Amino acid sequence: MAPFGCWGLPATLLVLLCCPGAGEAFEVYIRPETLVTSLNKTLLAQGPQWKSYLVSNISQNMVLYCYFSCSGNLQLEVLNITVYKPPKQVTLKLQPSWVAVGKPFTMECTVPAVEPLESLTLSLLRGNETLHTQTFGRENPAPQEATATFNSTAHREDKHYNFSCLATLDLESRGGSVFSSVSDPQMLKVYEPMQDSQMPIIIAAVSVLLFLFVASILLCFAFSQRWRQRRTGTYGVRASWVRLQRAFRAQ
Repeated sequence: MAPFGCWGLPATLLVLLCCPGAGEAFEVYIRPETLVTSLNKTLLAQGPQWKSYLVSNISQNMVLYCYFSCSGNLQLEVLNITVYKPPKQVTLKLQPSWVAVGKPFTMECTVPAVEPLESLTLSLLRGNETLHTQTFGRENPAPQEATATFNSTAHREDKHYNFSCLATLDLESRGGSVFSSVSDPQMLKVYEPMQDSQMPIIIAAVSVLLFLFVASILLCFAFSQRWRQRRTGTYGVRASWVRLQRAFRAQ
């Protein structure tokens, strides 16, 4: 079987060779193993011993059986057609994006509608370092979403790196190419956790500040009362002295 790669509504170029005999005419018939949609066959070029066709409107993997008659002999050429969809949109999420040193976080990479899924590899990266690699088996013949998840522990140096996800579709074993796409870089916000030994110091400092605040309020209240008493007492002496002078003059 000869492999061919397609994408979307692909087109496959078939070149069929015939046995010797330049003057011999031959016919070509193309029939899919499973015909879901009708195949369009267009003759592109031909020679004394060959014909070239463009077969289009292929939307899924299939095996094409090409029958041709050469000098009265019926012959067969089998072609294995593979439809592929390379990764275009790669999304990476860090959950949570704000984490304390020594605490766990999760990397989740998602790639929608990839085909063939068994040729896809997802690599979760911290800078240039590969933290996790995920491959897939064939569970569904239709293009489907691929997800890779990796649980890790936050380190102090993680805040200096970009986290990303690399999606690679390797079709070299099928006679194709390697397609790759990478997600937007994500930063992990890492902070130092509060140590237990610092809690007594913080509690003591808060207690002292609270005591000073309450003491200042009490002192202000005491001084205000004393000042009020002094002011009221002075006015009382003056009033008595004025009344005494008036009584003396009246006599």
